[in-house]
Amino acid sequence: MKIAIASDHGGYTLKEHLKTYLAGKGHEISDCGTYSLERCDYPDFGSACARMVAGGQCDRGIVLCTTGIGMTIAANKVKGVRCALCHDPLAAEMTRRDNDANMLALGGGITGPKLAERIADVFLSTEFESGGRHQRRVNKVMALEED
Repeated sequence: MKIAIASDHGGYTLKEHLKTYLAGKGHEISDCGTYSLERCDYPDFGSACARMVAGGQCDRGIVLCTTGIGMTIAANKVKGVRCALCHDPLAAEMTRRDNDANMLALGGGITGPKLAERIADVFLSTEFESGGRHQRRVNKVMALEED
């Protein structure tokens, strides 16, 4: 799977860990920055990652900042993105299964590396339950972008 990944300085260390972990599992990683611990602005990197997912260059995206909140907000401003902040594997499973989220946000200051690995694994392996009520709801959410 092609995965776009991005962080600000607060998520940089966990981003680097996940890059290595996910590449080791055979995923192709596109790093959208940042590339150091130097202070930076999360919207610059979160939006770049989100554009890769929305544009179809990557299948899914992962964004990280200290809490994951800012990156979630920034990514969700890009048309076509459904980014969910997840703190546990169950949330990652449910947001894929029910909401067809195409991006995952994590908090580098909140989530440890082993838990982040598990959350990412579940997020990347869970399929959307297309059709029925879930598809109808996702369609309604996506229609909000047209307002």
